[in-house]
Amino acid sequence: MKTNIELYDDRPIDNVLGTEMFCPEETVFICPQEVAEDKELHRSMENYFAYRGIPVKLTFVAASLLDTVKVEKTLKRVLESHEDCAIDIAGGSDAALFAAGSISGDTPVYTYSRKRNMFFEIKNAPFARGVECTIRLDAESCFLMAGGTLLPGREDNAKLKERLSQIDALFSVYTAHRRIWNRQISYYQKLSSGTDSLKAEGPLTGKADNGRVTADEGMLRDLEKAGLISQLTVTEESVSFRFPDETVRFWLRDMGSVLELQVYRACLAAGCFDDVILSAVVNWRADEKRRDAVTNEIDVMAVRGVQPVFISCKTCEIKTEALNELAILRDRFGGKGSRAIIATSAPSSKSRNVMRKRAAELDIEVIEWEDLPLENLVERLRQ
Repeated sequence: MKTNIELYDDRPIDNVLGTEMFCPEETVFICPQEVAEDKELHRSMENYFAYRGIPVKLTFVAASLLDTVKVEKTLKRVLESHEDCAIDIAGGSDAALFAAGSISGDTPVYTYSRKRNMFFEIKNAPFARGVECTIRLDAESCFLMAGGTLLPGREDNAKLKERLSQIDALFSVYTAHRRIWNRQISYYQKLSSGTDSLKAEGPLTGKADNGRVTADEGMLRDLEKAGLISQLTVTEESVSFRFPDETVRFWLRDMGSVLELQVYRACLAAGCFDDVILSAVVNWRADEKRRDAVTNEIDVMAVRGVQPVFISCKTCEIKTEALNELAILRDRFGGKGSRAIIATSAPSSKSRNVMRKRAAELDIEVIEWEDLPLENLVERLRQ
C-alpha cells in the first residue's frame, strides 16, 4: 500500500491508526470542507506523525460526508490519481461508508475494531487480516492528533515520580483529617504569605475560608511526623512551621492537590498505562501562541495503548458543570472508546444520586471515597 485513504472521523484515533500501523507514503483524507480548509489542524496532524517518527505526506480532499454521490465522485478521483491504494473504513459517516463500498471495486478495504484492538480485512487487504494493534500512545500524541497542543503544567512529572513516598504520606494525613482539610489548607495559605516562602507563621486563630479558623494541632503534628513540615511550634496564641521545599508548600496550600496526587500515584501503581501526567494543560488549537487560544487543565491524564483516560478530581461535591466540562474534553480529544473518570473525596450527600445519574448519562465513571485507598483505586483504574 502506497496510498492510504481515510474517511475523516470526529474520533481522532480513527484518522491516524491506519497510517501509523501500515506506514503508507501518502494518506488522503476525504473530509468536510471546514476540515480541508483548517490549516492549523493540518499542521497539528503533520506534527503528530513527525512526533511519532512516521514520514508520510498528508492530503486533505473536501467532500460532504453526508452526500453519498459526492463521496463516490471524490473517491473515484483519488483512486484514479493515486497508485496502490487502500481504504480504511474505521471512521466516516454511514453515507461515506456506503460510497466506499460501492466505488471500491478491487481496491483493498480494511477496518479497525476498538473492542478487539485489531485490524481486519474487509476485502483484498491481507496486510490487515487479524493484525493486532501494537501502537502505544502518550498524552502529547492524543492532543496532537486532535488538533491541540500539550502545554507545560504546574508539575514536573519526571521529578514527581521521585516523590511517591511523600504522596503516600500526604494522603495518609489527609485520610485522618479529611473533614477539616480544606479549611486548614485555606488557613495555611494565610500563614505562608510572608517574604520567606518556606516559612509559615501567624496567630493560632485567624481569618480564612470566609470565617475564622483555628490551626488544628493534631493535623500539624501528623504533617510533621510525615516529614511534610518541620520546626513546628504551637502556643496558645500562635503557630509556626517550615515547608521542606516549594513543591510541598504548593501541595499544602492547594486544596485539590492531595486528591490529584493520589490518583496520579494510583495510575503509576496500576502498571497498565503507557503514560501518566499530572496537570495536563491542553491548548485546543495547534498554534499555542495565539492570544485567543482556549486552554483547559486535565487534573490527571493516562493513556493505555491507544485509549486515553481523562480524570477530574474534586475534594468537594461534584456539580453538573464539572461533569459537562469533562465530557466535552473527553469527546474532543479522545472520542468514542476513551474513558472519563471523576473522583471525589467529599462526604456523600443526599444529592449524590442525581450526580451519579447524570454521570452515567454522559458515560463518566464516578470514584468516591471508599475507592480512594491505593489498592481500591488501582483496581478501579485497571478496569
